[in-house]
Amino acid sequence: MMVTELVTSEIDHAGIALVTLNRPEKLNTMTADLLEQAHKVFSQLAQNPAVKVVILTGAGRGFCAGGDLSQGPGGAVTGSLRGNAAAAQLRTYMETAALLHTMPAVTIAAINGACAGAGLSWACATDLRFAADHARFNAAFRDAGLSGDFGGTWTLPRIVGFGRAREKYLLSEPFDAHEALRIGLVSEICPAEQLLERVHTIARGLAEAAPLALRLMKRNLLESEYTSFDQALDSEAARHSRCAGTEDAAEAAKAFVAKRPPVFVGR
Repeated sequence: MMVTELVTSEIDHAGIALVTLNRPEKLNTMTADLLEQAHKVFSQLAQNPAVKVVILTGAGRGFCAGGDLSQGPGGAVTGSLRGNAAAAQLRTYMETAALLHTMPAVTIAAINGACAGAGLSWACATDLRFAADHARFNAAFRDAGLSGDFGGTWTLPRIVGFGRAREKYLLSEPFDAHEALRIGLVSEICPAEQLLERVHTIARGLAEAAPLALRLMKRNLLESEYTSFDQALDSEAARHSRCAGTEDAAEAAKAFVAKRPPVFVGR
């Protein structure tokens, strides 16, 4: 188990990493220290080929309520910096969202409570999102006098649609888990006490899949966000053919004929 003061990360034998934001008394709001530690943890997980799934959640009753505004404008994650220097520092911290979105492992947000501002942006950067029944959401930037960061204005429209994303950002109204499910922000709502168990069940199913196929599938989906249809067809053909030549694909075919679960070896 790797432990930092504000972020914990534990990887189990199946290659599932549980990352927990650890400022429960502040609803896991972001500070410069938390962001630096999160960047380190996310980077290490992204570079670890043994990690197949990453679950991100929060300690206590919050997932992440955004920047800690008690520390000053914008959560003071850039300290006394202003202008271009502040933008450069913020951009470095925002790489955490890019890591969640693009790392080879499948990323899942287990939204156990308040999810607002940059915390909502982090959730939107993951591949899949599951919410506790009492979770509450809010883009929240407008009322903080801010325009939005951590990629939320890019990811949210691609999840719920551009019109709905404009509504959530511009009106800045809080919404509950049922609304999040209705608009497609989350895949499922769970009783709070069952959330992590349910997400771990999903994660185990992903971790048991053929590793190469799963990673290339995620790469196809990522590239679909900016490539043409013809380019997507080229990439799909190349990657699908690569997978078809693996031992795992042969095992899947044998298991299908034998009517048994496949046992993948990652080759």
